[in-house]
Amino acid sequence: MSGTEPTGRIQSKMEMASKMKDEDKLYKYEGIIYSSIMSPVENLEALKGMDAREDDKMLVAYPKCGFNWMVAVVRKIMSASTGKKVVNDMPPLIEFFSPEIQKTLVQMPSPRFLGTHLHPDNIPASFTAKKVKMVVIFRNPKDTVVSFFHFMNKNPVLPSAEPWDKFFSDFMTGQVPWGSYFDHALAWEKLMDDPNVKIMTYEEMKENLPEGVRMIAEFYGFPLTEEQIKTIAEESTFNAMKESSQSSHGNLGNVFFRKGEVGDWKNHFSEAQSKQMDEEFQKKLGGTKLGAKMKYDYYCK
Repeated sequence: MSGTEPTGRIQSKMEMASKMKDEDKLYKYEGIIYSSIMSPVENLEALKGMDAREDDKMLVAYPKCGFNWMVAVVRKIMSASTGKKVVNDMPPLIEFFSPEIQKTLVQMPSPRFLGTHLHPDNIPASFTAKKVKMVVIFRNPKDTVVSFFHFMNKNPVLPSAEPWDKFFSDFMTGQVPWGSYFDHALAWEKLMDDPNVKIMTYEEMKENLPEGVRMIAEFYGFPLTEEQIKTIAEESTFNAMKESSQSSHGNLGNVFFRKGEVGDWKNHFSEAQSKQMDEEFQKKLGGTKLGAKMKYDYYCK
């Protein structure tokens, strides 16, 4: 048992969602919007008592910042380093785990690989207490909102996000699943100097994937040879991942892997929306270490 939702079970949840009204697919828990099918309240309540292990490896990302891509990269790193094939199940999002599945995590061999889209304040406290190593992936907000928009419209578990203008407005006010992008960013920005947190960006992974693989492996403590790093990077380009997603994600491959481009926001944003995002970014992240790391002016202007 890997502790993740098997593809078949998620497929059945997708079918269940197709029979639901859009307005029933989301709900609010402690002020944050979640999927009523994938993250029902009993999952989130049970998470509060989840026991972390010191050697757990956690991958964190706001939705549509490259999480599924990095899941595959980390699994390849772990497999290459340990010599043990990591089962290629669906994304290991802890908020998707039912209370029953959470109980099975106790039997999982170490090191466990877990992931989440949760705001750092909502990640189970034991992960901070046990000083679990967390790799956090961020993506520029303009491409993030566009990817989120298309994901909402292609994923039957979530309600339609049409029209674009409304979804953009909801994103800017944090009224989207998992909450505000900027709230997440500000919270992680405060942890930039935490030795147990490694913040990376989608864009830097696209720019130099071998270096990104090396940094993640070193941070998690998985020794790799230069040859292994090169092989993992070659197998982990977005196009390679999209092609292999039919076997790893079944019919959901095209839901999780769309374009993977940097700059697709230019095909969606109006001039006013671009200006609004520029102002919000400057207000919230201007002058911060995370803001600088995102190279906003380069990717979003």
